Amino acid sequence: MKRALLDKISHLLISQNESLTRALKQMDAVDRKLLLVIDEDNEYKSLLSVGDIQRHLIKNQDFNAAVFQALRPNLRVASTTQSKAEIRTEMLKFRMEFMPVLSPEKKLVDVIFWEDLFEEKHTSGSGELDIPVVIMAGGKGTRLRPITNIIPKPLIPIGQKPIIEHIIDRFVASGSKTFYLSVNYKAAMIKNHFDEITDKDYEVRYFEEDRPSGTAGSLSLLKDKIHTTFFVSNCDILLDQAYEEVYKYHKENKNELTLIGAVKNYAIPYGTLQLTQEGLLKEITEKPEYNFLVNAGFYVIEPQLLQEIPEGEFFHITHLMEKITARNGRIGVFPVSEASWMDVGNWVEYNETLKKFGESPFL
Repeated sequence: MKRALLDKISHLLISQNESLTRALKQMDAVDRKLLLVIDEDNEYKSLLSVGDIQRHLIKNQDFNAAVFQALRPNLRVASTTQSKAEIRTEMLKFRMEFMPVLSPEKKLVDVIFWEDLFEEKHTSGSGELDIPVVIMAGGKGTRLRPITNIIPKPLIPIGQKPIIEHIIDRFVASGSKTFYLSVNYKAAMIKNHFDEITDKDYEVRYFEEDRPSGTAGSLSLLKDKIHTTFFVSNCDILLDQAYEEVYKYHKENKNELTLIGAVKNYAIPYGTLQLTQEGLLKEITEKPEYNFLVNAGFYVIEPQLLQEIPEGEFFHITHLMEKITARNGRIGVFPVSEASWMDVGNWVEYNETLKKFGESPFL
């Protein structure tokens, strides 16, 4: 591999023997969803996408699996015999972040990036997924006081827009045009905000709970309004994920409910001890790392589940999951990387999100 090419792509290279956890961390660090896999001789071997990792984790739940275990046999790559116009057409068709260019001997000779060919920012979505979206925007946001004493959590700014507009923009990019907002606390301020946006290319409808009813209780008000599969999102999260992929997974697996599980990695900065039953040292593990999937507050739901939500009762989304599980219904989990999930529901995470947007911390 030539030095100029290596300098261009070094941040995208990962060994086929590295773990999927390491691959996810690298994707987060370089802000890419695609990596170039190399073999033991540091030669190009394959491509690894975040979708490859997600499919492997869904099937095997093994964060420590090696990269080569998640690779696909058939990949979309370019050849030195293709023109740049042909490569451009294929990249646009399949929304590829970058395209490896291989010689007839399957050697990597170049990598063409989306930004080299297109002016618009790369997005992985098709913009054709027009299904309803419910945003739970009625909470008091107590973890973000004192600012939520003045404005409701959905209107807290990130850059030049409130968080709820960032959420809506991402759904609109996927194709959604109809949004249902569950409101209660400072509902008039939320309604006034959207009334003042005169050029929006989507419709906002409201349903108002007369008192706090849990993370899913207010959905009972939509029983006669939504009749298709729909998204539900908390009003304090942002996801860097192609929603079409989540929807496709949900439908292909015939799930009644699918939730996003965000990877959380925790490293213990000490050697952990395992003891025998007699209290003697059995093993020391130096600075172990553990991976968990946590509920990210984003769901795909089939409309018939609305009938299982009691009216006028305090009811959490976890209560709905318990109902589904009790009758052996299907609940799927779609994993995303740690950096792909931004939670602005508390001051620490809000300030971290501001940094990602190039803004100064609030406090």
